[in-house]
Amino acid sequence: MTRLVQIRGTRTAPEPPAPAPELPPVAGPRVYVETLGCQMNEADSALIVGQLAARGYVRVPDPAAADVILLNTCAVREKAEERVYGRTSQLLRHKKDNPDLVFGITGCMAEHLRDKVQKQAPHIGLVAGPDSYRRIGVLVDRARAGERVVDVALDREETYEGLDGVPDDDGVSGQVSIQRGCDKFCTFCVVPYTRGRERGVAPREVLRQARHLAERGYKEIVLLGQTVNSYVWEDASFADLLRAVAAIDGVERIRFTSPYPVDFDERLIATMAELDKVCPYIHLPAQSGSDRMLTAMKRGYSRGEFVDLVGRLRAALPDLALSTDLMVGFCGETEDDHAETLSLMREVRFDSAFMFRYSDRGITYAARKLQDDVPDEVKGRRLQEVIELQEQHTRASHHARVGKRERVLISGLSHRGDRVLGRTPRFQSVLLPLGTGAPGQTIEVEVTATTGHSLIAG
Repeated sequence: MTRLVQIRGTRTAPEPPAPAPELPPVAGPRVYVETLGCQMNEADSALIVGQLAARGYVRVPDPAAADVILLNTCAVREKAEERVYGRTSQLLRHKKDNPDLVFGITGCMAEHLRDKVQKQAPHIGLVAGPDSYRRIGVLVDRARAGERVVDVALDREETYEGLDGVPDDDGVSGQVSIQRGCDKFCTFCVVPYTRGRERGVAPREVLRQARHLAERGYKEIVLLGQTVNSYVWEDASFADLLRAVAAIDGVERIRFTSPYPVDFDERLIATMAELDKVCPYIHLPAQSGSDRMLTAMKRGYSRGEFVDLVGRLRAALPDLALSTDLMVGFCGETEDDHAETLSLMREVRFDSAFMFRYSDRGITYAARKLQDDVPDEVKGRRLQEVIELQEQHTRASHHARVGKRERVLISGLSHRGDRVLGRTPRFQSVLLPLGTGAPGQTIEVEVTATTGHSLIAG
C-alpha cells in the first residue's frame, strides 16, 4: 500500500462506528459528501453541494443521517480503486437503517470505475465524472428513482462559470479554482486522463468568486489549478490575475497551488515579490533529484534548472517557505538516482513535503510503456529514508522561527480543541492560548517554542 506522508501536521482519523443519530427535521433529501484527495477535490465537493442545495438537497455531517452518500474520489495514489471500494463497503452498513439509501462515486476515479461498478460494487447507483457537476442534481434524482447512472464524459469547455459552491471550511481561507485539467502529461500522472485538457477560468469569474468570498468575511484566497502558474486567458497571465485578486477589498492573503516549475517566469516572480498580499510560501513539486528520472518522467526541467529556480525565488522572496512532492521507486530508479533525490533535499532544504512511492496507475504512459521494476521493499526503504531526512529539515525549519515575531491569521481551534490555531504567511501552523483572538483576525505574536511540526506562541 502506498504510504503518503505530509510532514506538516496531522490528519483526521477515519470515522469510527457510531449509532445512527436522530434525524434532524429538514425540508429536503439529505446528502452526505466525503472528499478524498487534493484541494481541487475539496473545491469540487463544495461545487457539488452547491448544485444539490439549489435542487433542494440538504447536506448532513453524518452518513447515518443521509438519503444519498457521495464519495468524491482521487485517482492519483496507489490502490485508489481499492480505497474507494473499501470506503463504500464501510458506509454500506447505513443501508440497513435506510434501504433506499443511494451511493454515488464522483471525481477522478469515475472514468476508471465506469465499467467495473456494476460487477464489483452493485450498490453504487451513480458514477459522475469531474465535468458533470453542472448536472449533478438531475443525476442524483435519477439515481434515487432507481436508475443506474453513469456520466463521465470530459468537456473541454466546462469551467463551471457562474456556479457557486457551498464550502465546508473554516470561513477564513477560501478556495477559487482558476484552471481545470492539465496539458503536461508527465509519464506517471493520471490527471490529463481523468480531468481532461487544461483550460483556464475567465478572469471575470475568478474575481467574482473571490469578491464573493471576501464579502462573506474570508481573509485568505487560495487559487487552485493543476499547474496553476501556467494559467492564461486571452492576454491575461497568472501574474495579471494575482494583481487583480490582490486589489479586492477585504482580501488579506493570497496563496496558490500547485505551480509547475517550468512556468515560473521573471515577471511572475517579480509580481509575487511586489505584492504584499501574496504569501511567501510555494509548493514546488520536484518529484526527483535525478536528471535521468526527471527525463523519464517528462517533467521538462533538469535538476540544475530546478535548483536555479529555487535560488531565483529565494532571492526575490528572502523569507520564502518551500514545500514539495517527492517520489521514490519510479520505473528504472537505481540507488544512484535515489541518492540524487536525497542530495537535492540536502541542497534545497524544503520546509515540508509530500512523500510517496511510485505506483502503476494503469492508464498513464509509464503504466503502458515503462516497467515498474523497483521491488516494493526497496520502495519502502527509500521512502523511509526520504521521510527521515525531511523530518530533520521540517523540524529545523520550525526551530528557526523560535524567537521571531509572526503575523498569524487565526482560523479556529486546534484539532484537540485546547488551543487556538492560526497560520503564518509561510503556511506554518501556530498554536495559541484559548481566548487569543477570533477566526479571521490577524495578530502579531512572538514564537516561544515548537512541537517540530507547529509553532507555539503565548
